[in-house]
Formats: sequence, C-alpha cells, structure tokens
Amino acid sequence: MKKILGLDLGTNSIGWALVEQGFEEKKGRILGMGSRIIPMSQDILGEFEKGNSISQTAERTRLRGVRRLRERHLLRRERLLRVLNVLNFLPKHFSDQIDFEKNLGKFIEDAEPKIAYNNEGFIFKNSFEEMLNEFKSSHPELVEGGRKIPYDWTIYFLRKKALTEKIEKDELAWLILNFNQKRGYYQLRGEEDDEKANKLEEFYSLKVIEITADENPNKKGETWYSLKLENGWVYRRSSKVPMDDWLGKTKDFIVTTDIDEEGNIKLDKEGNEKRSFRAPSEDDWGLRKKKTEREIKDSNMTVGEFIYDNLLSNPSQKIKGYLIRTIERKFYKEELKSILISQKRFHSDLNDEGILSDCIRELYKNNYSHQSLLQNQDLIHLLVEDIIFYQRPLRSQKSTISNCPLEKRIFKEDGIENVSPIKVVSKSHPLYQEFRLLQWVNNLRIIRIKDEKYVTEKFLGNIDQSQELFDFLMNQKEIDCKNLMKFFLSKEGLKGKELNSEIQNYKWNYVYDVEKGESKVYPCNPTRYEILKRLEKVEGFDFKNFTNEFEEALWHIIYSVTDKVEFEKALKSFARKKDLDVQSFLDSFKKIPPYKSDYGAYSLKAIKRLIPLMRFGSNWSADKIELSTLERIDKILSGEYDPEIKDKVRELSKEFTSVEDFQGLPVWLVNYLVYGRHSEASEITKWNSSKDMEFFINEFKQHSLRNPIVEQVIVETLRVVKDIWVQYGNGNKDFFDEIHVELGRDMKNPAAERERLSKVISENESTNLRIKALLVELLEDPDVDNVRPFSPMQQEILKIYEEGVLKSSIDVPDEILKISKTAQPSRSDLQRYKLWLEQKYMSPYTGKVIPLNKLFTSAYEIEHVIPQSRFFDDSLSNKVICEAAVNKLKDKMMGLEFIKNFHGQRVSLGMGEVVEIFSESAFKSFVQDNYSKNPAKKRKLLMDELPEKMVERQMNDTKYISKYVISILSNIVRSNQDDSGFNSKNVIPGNGKITNELKNDWGLNDIWNELILPRFERMNQITASNSFTSWNKNHQKFLPTVPIEYSKGFQKKRIDHRHHALDALVIACATRDHVNYLNNEHALGKKYKGKEEKQQRRFDLKHKLCYKKTNSNNAKDFDWVFHKPWESFTLEAKENLEKIIVSFKQNLRVINRATNKYQSYYDEVGNIRKDKSGNPIKGLNAQIKGDAWAIRKAIHKDTVSGLVELRKVKTVPLRLALDLHSDLLDKKLKKKIVELKNLNYDNKLLLKYFKDRGFKFEERDISKVNVYYFEKDLAASRVSIDTSFSEKKIHSVTDTGIQKILLNHLENYKGIKNDKGQAIDPETLAFTPEGIEEMNKNIISLNSGKFHKPIYKVRTYEPKGNKFPVGYKGNKKSKFVEAAKGTNLFFGIYVNDEGKRSYETIPFNIVMERLKQGEEPVPPVNQKEDRLLFYLSPNELVYVPDFEESIDNVDINNLTKNQVEKIYKMVSSSGTQCFFIRQDVSSSIVNKAEFSTLNKSERAIDGTMIKDTCIKIKVNRLGKISK
Repeated sequence: MKKILGLDLGTNSIGWALVEQGFEEKKGRILGMGSRIIPMSQDILGEFEKGNSISQTAERTRLRGVRRLRERHLLRRERLLRVLNVLNFLPKHFSDQIDFEKNLGKFIEDAEPKIAYNNEGFIFKNSFEEMLNEFKSSHPELVEGGRKIPYDWTIYFLRKKALTEKIEKDELAWLILNFNQKRGYYQLRGEEDDEKANKLEEFYSLKVIEITADENPNKKGETWYSLKLENGWVYRRSSKVPMDDWLGKTKDFIVTTDIDEEGNIKLDKEGNEKRSFRAPSEDDWGLRKKKTEREIKDSNMTVGEFIYDNLLSNPSQKIKGYLIRTIERKFYKEELKSILISQKRFHSDLNDEGILSDCIRELYKNNYSHQSLLQNQDLIHLLVEDIIFYQRPLRSQKSTISNCPLEKRIFKEDGIENVSPIKVVSKSHPLYQEFRLLQWVNNLRIIRIKDEKYVTEKFLGNIDQSQELFDFLMNQKEIDCKNLMKFFLSKEGLKGKELNSEIQNYKWNYVYDVEKGESKVYPCNPTRYEILKRLEKVEGFDFKNFTNEFEEALWHIIYSVTDKVEFEKALKSFARKKDLDVQSFLDSFKKIPPYKSDYGAYSLKAIKRLIPLMRFGSNWSADKIELSTLERIDKILSGEYDPEIKDKVRELSKEFTSVEDFQGLPVWLVNYLVYGRHSEASEITKWNSSKDMEFFINEFKQHSLRNPIVEQVIVETLRVVKDIWVQYGNGNKDFFDEIHVELGRDMKNPAAERERLSKVISENESTNLRIKALLVELLEDPDVDNVRPFSPMQQEILKIYEEGVLKSSIDVPDEILKISKTAQPSRSDLQRYKLWLEQKYMSPYTGKVIPLNKLFTSAYEIEHVIPQSRFFDDSLSNKVICEAAVNKLKDKMMGLEFIKNFHGQRVSLGMGEVVEIFSESAFKSFVQDNYSKNPAKKRKLLMDELPEKMVERQMNDTKYISKYVISILSNIVRSNQDDSGFNSKNVIPGNGKITNELKNDWGLNDIWNELILPRFERMNQITASNSFTSWNKNHQKFLPTVPIEYSKGFQKKRIDHRHHALDALVIACATRDHVNYLNNEHALGKKYKGKEEKQQRRFDLKHKLCYKKTNSNNAKDFDWVFHKPWESFTLEAKENLEKIIVSFKQNLRVINRATNKYQSYYDEVGNIRKDKSGNPIKGLNAQIKGDAWAIRKAIHKDTVSGLVELRKVKTVPLRLALDLHSDLLDKKLKKKIVELKNLNYDNKLLLKYFKDRGFKFEERDISKVNVYYFEKDLAASRVSIDTSFSEKKIHSVTDTGIQKILLNHLENYKGIKNDKGQAIDPETLAFTPEGIEEMNKNIISLNSGKFHKPIYKVRTYEPKGNKFPVGYKGNKKSKFVEAAKGTNLFFGIYVNDEGKRSYETIPFNIVMERLKQGEEPVPPVNQKEDRLLFYLSPNELVYVPDFEESIDNVDINNLTKNQVEKIYKMVSSSGTQCFFIRQDVSSSIVNKAEFSTLNKSERAIDGTMIKDTCIKIKVNRLGKISK
C-alpha cells in the first residue's frame, strides 16, 4: 500500500493527514493527522483576504525607520557641534557640557543643555528686547499688564535679522542648530502628487462672505446651501444643520477644477466653470505643502521672514502644523545659504581657510580624498551641503532581486574560478517589454463565443497579420479584449454599432468574464507608450530619430536617477547630446513617474540570447542569432546527433527546412534551443532524507517570496512535513509515495483576485441571509407548501429562482432591486418582495410559470443544464428549475440537445396537467429573451454538445504560489524513472470542489456535525432556547444550526481548528482518478480521440469510483456516490479527529542580540587599514562594546507622560486641620489659628477654644473645613481636544483655568435634542472642529473677560498606575509610559509551602531586562517568597485534571476523547487573571456569547477555575504532547 501525505494549506493554518492506502484493494489506515495553526491577528488576516499583503512586522519596521531618522539627526548634531566648537561659536555654558575628547560632539552623561538657556535663564536678551520693541509698536496690547512673549520667538527674529544685519556668533550657532532640527522634506522622484488627467487639484483657505439656502429640503431632509467665497466662487453643499455660523469664517478647501487638453477651464451647461470642493483630509498633506510653498514664494520671503512677519501681524496664530507644515528642503537650504553669505561679511572666521582646514580634519581625520575635495569648497559648503543637508544615498535593494535561472557570471580571482549570479532585468526595460509582448502574442487565441470554437486563424493566419498586430501593440500602453477585437474587426470595414455588436461575439483565451463581457487588461509596452506620448510635446522632435538605442538610453535615465535635481540635470544633458529643444524636453519629462520595482524572470543577457528566435516577420534576422544557437539549429536541420538536443525539440521542429523557419517560437522551445533545457530544470533535485530537507529550510532566504504571509505558511509547512518524515518514517529515503496538496483560495490567488473574491463572498453572504429570511417568511404563509428554512436544498432552489427572475428580461423596480441587494430586509420588505417574485419564474424548456407557492414540492427540481455525468459543474450558472417530469425526460442530454430530440412532445405532470416541450426556434427565442442578463447561463442552455474550451486545465495550476509549493514538495517524492519534470508526477494538487464532494459521499459531514453538536447544545442552554439545533427527518437526529440573525459569515467548519485535518484527510485519500473525474480532465482530454471514446473513458471512471445508491424502492431513484477509501474509513476518521491536539506556532521572541557592524578606518585590534597605495581605507567591524539588543515587540504605547503633583481641596474635621493650618483655604480662620498659636495654644487648647464657641467662626460652621492637599503619583500628557471631552474628562485637565473655560463652553451645548427628541451628548457638539473654533472665538467671555490664548491641546492626568520610566539617564527617567497592548506575554503561577497557588502577569519591561541578563523571563520567586511552579504564554496548552486525577496516571501518548477535551489554550492574561479557551475552538458560534463577552474565559466548560488546577504541557508541531 502507498504512504500518502495530504496537506491542506490555508492563510494561517496547515492541516495534515498521513494514510496508508490501497484504493484498488479497498484497504487502508490512518497513520496520523493534525492541525497546525499560525496565530495571526484578525485585522491582518482580513486585509490579506481583501488583497492587501501586510507584513506582521510592518509596524516594527515603520518605528525602526523613525528611530533611524532620530539617530541620523543626532549624528548631524554631533558633527555640527564639533565644527562650531572649532569656530568657537558655542556659548561657554553649552560647550562645557559637551564631550569633545572621547565621545566626540555628544553631551556628557546626564546632561541635556539648551544653547539659548543657562542657569540664569535666556541668554539672548538683547535680541529679545529688539524683537519686543517691534511687537510693542505693532501690538501694544500684547505686552500690556506684564504680559509675556515667548523667548523662543527670538529665533524667527534672528533668522530675519541675519539676512541683512550682524548677529552674534553664539546667536548664529543657535540658528544653525535650529536648521538641523527642521530641514524640510526631501522629495524623491515619484513622490509628487499623481498627475490627474484633465484635473487640477489645489488647496485654498477662503472666507465665506454670503450664505443662501434653497427653499425646500431634499428627500433626505437636507437643505442645499450656496456659500459665496471671498474670491467670487460659489460652494454648493447640503446639510441637515443650519450653516449660518460659517458666515465670515475662513475655511480650508480642496478645489478640483476640470481643464481641457489646452489647460483651459471647462464650462458646464450654464456656462459656469466646472469646479468641485471638498474638505481636506490627512491624506491631502501634499496639497497643503503646495499651498504653503506657494504662499512663501508669493511673499518673496525666506521661511524665517515669512513666519516672523506673520507672527508680527497676528501673534495668536499657531506656527507648527498650521502656518508652516511640510515644505520642501530647498526653502530651508536657500535661507541658510543666504544667512551664512550675509554673516560672512561680519565674521571673518567664516572666510578663514585655516579654520576651514581645521574643521575638515576634525570631521575627516583619515579620509584624505574627501579632505581634498572639501578643501576646494568653503565653510558654507561644509555646513550646508556636507552636514545639515547631506542626503544619504538610498541603500541598494539589489540583493532582493532574483537571480536569473539561465545565466551566470564566471570570473577568475587570484587564480580561482568564481561563479556569481546575474540579476533579472527590470520589467520596464524596453527589451523586456518586447520580450513579454512576443510571449503574449504567441500565446494569444481568439474564440467565437456562441460555439466556443477557436477562430485564431481568421485573424492571425499568417506572419503579416501577426506582424501588424505586434507593431500596433508595441505602441500601446495596455490592451483588453474589446480593443483587440476592435483592431481586428475595424480592418474588415466594420464601424459604429455593427462593429460594437460583432465585438461581443468574440473573446480571447486570457481572463474574460462572459457574463459581464469584460476582460482583464494586459500591459503592452507602457515604457514606449509613455516616452512617445511625452516626445510629442517636445518642440521639433523628428520621430525618425527614435531608435532602439535612443529609447534605451532615455529609459536608463528615467530608471536609475531618483534625485529630482540630478534627474533634471540628466534630462538637460541628454537633450543637448541629442540636439533636442532642452526646455520643452525638460518640461515634458521632468514629472514622468519612476518605474516600479518589478522584475522579470530572466536577465538582460538571457533575453538578448532568447529574443532573436521569438521575433518574426521584418523584426526577425538570422544575424541576431548567436553562433552556438545557429550551430544547434544546423544539427536539427541536418539530423546530426547531439545529446544536448532533446527528442521533444526534434519532434516539434521536424517540419522546419531552413533557419528562416526558426522564428516566432514559444519561449520554452527557445530555451531548449539556446540553453538545451527549460529555464526551471536547473532547480530540479531530490531529497533523499529529512536532513536534506532540513538543510533547505535552514538555507531558505527570507523575503524571497515577497508576500510575508504566504512565505510564513510555506516555511512552516516544510517544517511540519519534515517532522512527519522523522516521526513516522525516521527520515528515511522514499518514505512518502505521494503527496496530495490543496492550497486555500487566499493562498494561491494574487492580490487583485483576492480583492475581487472578497467582494463576491460578501455579496453571496448577503444573498444567503436574504434567502434564509425569505424562507422563514414563506414558512408562515399557509399558501406555500413544504417549506424548510434550514434545508440547504431549499435555499439553493430559492436562490436559483430569485436569480432567474432578477436576471430575466423583466424590468425590476428600484425598490425591489434595493431589497434584492439587502442582507436582512425588514418583514414588510420581505412580504413585498415575495409578492413581486410570485409567478415570474418560467421553466426554460416549456415556458410555463413555476409558482412560488409550489416551488418546494416534488413537482419541481433543480436541473443541471450540462449533466454532471458529462461535466462536473455545480455552479449557479449551470442550474435551472424545471418540472420534475421534464427533468427525468432530459436525463443526460444538454439543453439544446434535449430540445432537438423532444421538441413538441407533451409531458404529463400528474393530476391531469400536461406541458409541451418548446420547439427549437421557440426555445432559442425564449432563452435569448429571458436570459439576456445572464450570458453564462444563456450560453450553456444553447449548447447541444460539450465544447473543448469548457474543459479547464485545473490539474495544471499556473499560479506562482501553487507552482512553487508543488515544485518544493516534488523534491520529496520524485521518482527515479519518468519523473524529470519540474513538478513530480507524485505530487497531486487538489481543490475545494473535490474536497467538498468527497466529504459528503464519505460520510465526513455527518461526522463533523457529531463533533461540533455539543457546542450548539450548550448554546441552547446558554440562550434558554432551541435555536441552535434543528431536527432532521431524513437523518432522524438533531443537527447544529444558527439563527438567521447570526448566520452572516458563519460556517460550521470554521469554528473548530480540526477541520484543517479533516480536509487534509480527504485530500490524502483522493486519488488521481478522483481529481481527474471531478476536474473533468477526461471529459474531452486530448488523449482520447472522438466524442464517444472520451465519454466512454468518463463512464469507466464513474463506475470505478462510484456506485449507485438507491433512495427508495424505485430502482430508477438513485444517486451516484463515491466509494469510501476503505470500509472502516468513516469510523477511523471520527476516532482520529476526536483525539487531535491542535498545535500552535509560538512567537515569543521578545529580544535577540543584534549583530551590528560599523565602518571604521581601524580594524578590530586598533590598527589603521590601508589600501594598496598606502592610503587609509574603511572596513566593516563587528560591534563588541556594550549590549546590542533588538526588541521584537513594542515596549510601550506612544503617549509619553510626566509625573505631576496637583493641589486639590478636601474637607476634613477641624481637629485634623489644626495640624495642617497652613493649608487652610479660609484665610481669616488661618490667621486666627496663627494668633492663638503665638499665645502658646496647642492643638488640644485650640480644639477646646472652638468647641466652646460651638465650632462657629464669624457665624460660620467650622466643624469641618476645606484644606489644600497635593495629590501625588499622577501622570500627565498633552492631548488634542476632541468629542471625548465630557464633563468628567474635563475635570482631569491639570490647568484649572482651562478647566473653567471648557466647562463654560460645554454648558452652552447642554439640553440640545435631535429630531427624535433625544438629548445629544453636549461634548459631541461642543468639541467638534467647528465647536472648538467657536470656543476660541469667544474665549475671553468664557474666561470671565480675561484674555486667553486659543486652546487646541490640553494636559490631562490620570493615576500613574503601572506606568514606568522610559529610561534611567537624562530626562528619560522623568518620562513615563504605559506598556503596549499585547505585551503581557508571561503569566507566572507560583506556589507556597502549603501548595497554595498565587498568580502574576510579568510586565514586559521586567521580562526584557531579565532576558538581557541571560535569565528566565519570569522571576523564580515572587514578592511573597512563593516559588515559581511554571509560567504560561499565549497559545501554550494546559491540561485541566479532574479533582482526584493525577497527571502521573495520565497516558500522554494515548489520551481518551474525554481527556483531550480537558486541554485548553492560554489566550491572554492581565494582573492575576488568566484567560483560556478549549484548544480545538477556532471561533465562537456567536460572538461574545458562547465563551463570555470576551470570547475567552478563566473557567473550563465544567466551571473549574483553570489556573487553580492546570498543568502545563508541551506540544510539538504534530500535536504530540509531553508533560
């Protein structure tokens, strides 16, 4: 018997089953099966299914990028400080705290000085006073009453002053360091806003000067308003809320203007300019940038001048994030250059060549070549170009580009021959574009839709026709089927409607949706198309000069130059070299987008060798074919023996008589001619033991598949297979005979297809919900017979009925169309829908109406248009509803075939009712009229025989991921004989259609229902209902089900991880014959000639694989059912499923030691490195000083808090207040107590004094008094005001004055109600952007007439709690943060001497520190001195023994079903709580209901507190456990 491994690979799961099977003998046994889960967050899974490939480490990568930017900023600062120190520009208090000896340019430990402040305060007072005088003259009210202006504004004053006047050296140093902090945005090519054809998008801030409302609201209750803006434009928008408060306010808009090809603004029907408005979003930062840059340019000022003058005119405006946001680097660069050039006149040090030399040597002690380069420049160049605005070149990504499978570079170094790979070429390269297009044209086939006949010869019957098509496509960006047929048919003289009508009759062999009449769009030659389009705008360009050499040279510039400035220089140089008009050429090409980083399958060298044989017609030339290939061609033509020439090549070229015949060849044949092999043949290998496989896994290059999610599953699959090989076969050679594999839809589909399928699935779910709801509605209708809402068959028949009506020629009213797209319509909508559907479906073979109230009776059946006995197609497009008697008469015939044989025949339906079969013409007319909106079904109904094109080559899955997985697994089971292909014959791919069909016939669906039924019965108990089970009359037992309201997205198999193993078992037991039969491989295979022979083969397969299962005493009432693999198969499957322990991949890598390297002139022992000429040279050193740790989790949340102590008021008894009399709020009482204390009154006498007076003071009760106290250990952080600022949250604002303003503003919005009379939460109105704007407008009145600056952010506080300091040095020790979500990775279970357990979740920062010290992550002893029993992490498993059960008595290797049910998975922990879920549970039946509102629980299903008794168990990849 064969040993067969079945694999079911999903996005985050691996199901496996190993069987020993002899299908012919009906013998077999299950050796093992299991499920391996790769935990993945639902948001990442969801995004992946929608077509978005997201790495789970993407956020970590983003944050690493932020840290790198900070490190580079600090490095620039260190270099600047060293230069400024040489120049002697730094203030003494500042330079004294910088280490210029050892840690060059770094602050000394625990010091973080500020250049503008010393211990006595701000040091640039003179400049501040100058600025203050300017503000006094322009805004005297700003400084009245001792009001202060921020010292920090002085920097903007100095930036303006330095352009024309002298500033001090230390002021210039402050200014230079300021430019290092904010140096602008460096924009690479391609990062500009996308150019939108005929659209001009701009950012505007405009005042609303007039508002006019329309008289009547629209259907939605919204009123349309016309808002006239200050520049005369009119903005139209609707709103349910009056917009009067917009009057006089300045609003931000993104304005989109429609323009024609000439750049003129388009006009609408009324003659108004076509313009649309929208509010800016965060994504519109590019437009904000353009607006700011335009304002700065229009002002003719530098950035510093622009800011200062705006502050001078409007001191209350915000600078950061409002006045200046992101702008390009050139603005700052030009400003700093202007300042330094100006200051050179006043500071001779900036002109001193000796000082320049000192600065250069300080920075580049050993780099002599760079020293000489800088010596030819000046100090301004050093500061601006070499330090502050130096841009590090982007790191080469060449290592991530694949190697060419055909070409290698062989060279000798020191007498040793070396081989290095050649990288594949960019897809944008002109030669690759031609290569790809030649392949596309070579594979192109044209098909006539009505009969599925290939008619390629009609359009591409000779070389000239192919040449004409190829030349046309070479100048196109892309092509779809419609435009291709337009090209072909327009040459025949067809035009207009006649042309469009004829186009619909054809399709190509590439992706094409017959129902929609749409095809996938394929690239032609976008590189040439884009270049030619832009060359048309170049003045005087002669297209005769457009040669291949011209195109490639221009492509190389566009491809390789990324810097905008350098790119423009290169374009100008190219234009001058080619005698082109420089300005028009530059204008045309400077905004051309850079090419994507996509790469082909071969190197440029390989393509140059292959493409001469792929060309044809006038493009072909024998002179271009290399000599070695010509020699091989000569041998083929002469018949001379050459072992390198494959028999297959000789067979295919036997008709060739001369070298001229070797043109227009397919790429695989050209590979054999040029290289003597297929491109993939070099990768064919055979693993003889599990160690070979382990070596491959260890050497697997990370990121080689580009899709991190798919790569993770594939690598884990290989590890699982390796473990199976070792566990069951001791890793020996040829243990596996076959491997059967099925890849989940999301695994093998590309992103675009996943996105499309995600939408289709969502639509199907809505349809299924609506169908179920409609069945429930029909159940309550006494006129409708035999309704069973939970019957899949009835759901299917109603779905076909609905589709048949909606896609017929009937006009569907809008309200009905809306209901038909609703997942859960209201009851009234369902009733209206039901009445509309009634009497609208007609039998396709008789034209008689099928009434809805009789739909579920035995009088009507689902009928497969193409019989399943001839072709397996269970899609909706192959199903109709017809009379049961007509269906029996049709039997195994096609639709039109049946009509031709039985037209006009009268068929009795019983009860005296008779129908007549359509005539052929009537049938065709009926189908054309009633199925016009359903072309796929129409096409199948009109077939009278099975066309060749219907046979899909499902066995030959061409998707890249499928090919890759199958090729890797082929290395395990490749035979020594007749198995030289890239994919081994012993790897059999399957698909979901096969799995579903076999599961049903083999009784596995019933087994599954039995496995999961207890959970549904428990849901009945939880909900005190019977809603989660339904009685099935056929099976005479209860089946699991869910109420309609929970059914969207619900699938019974998805709630339990073991379904992956079940699918893998079916895949393992499905033979090649099963796959062939269900994939229709032999319906019309090439191996069998003629229709009869092909059908006979299918007939033989059916009788081999299936048997007749009668459904009643009537011998004609039967179904064909697949034989079970062996007799006891179903029972064995159940027993194995019940004992599966699901294994979960752990991801507990918290930190790991980084292997950092750095460049240095000195080697590891301190000797200087030198090149052959004796000059110092840099080399890489491994970091050995200090600890370099890579943290693999987010340590804390982004919000940083500072500790504060807040003075608050509390009421205390007088006796307690006497000790705190200095903190009394009552000043007079405090004064009195002080007087009495001076008279030697102690607290006892004081209390007696006030008691004798009845605790009265100035006629006020003072038995209890208010005192100040300081609340400590509070953490405060700055946050933006938003609609979450309720009254309670406002009280957490640290500034009581701001509290008062916010509370007063909130009071104005209390009591407002919505349309339904319900009170609206005041904060949702008060703190919207408009509400905040209103508050700041009225801030003086809200602050009791006192001035206050506008409020946008406030500081709020909360208890410090578990927050911990960011670090222990400098100001980091005073910054506190909270642990990030998902960092509770270790839950310690401790035990004392009495055996009582205690619990603790170990904070992440403690875990991290312990691991850095080389210790276990969890302390061995807790604060109570309890010793550690064990610790748990997410996805680890525990066994929960019964009260009297001892783990020592449990047979770990042979657990019973009941014992397996006691295994739970740890989900998460917090504090002393630890949450679990049973290990086989994948998801809850009902979210937040089955396992508490958290979908996890501290207790087992029987109520046991899991953490009190559980025992940790270890599980390997295969689900085998140990204590």
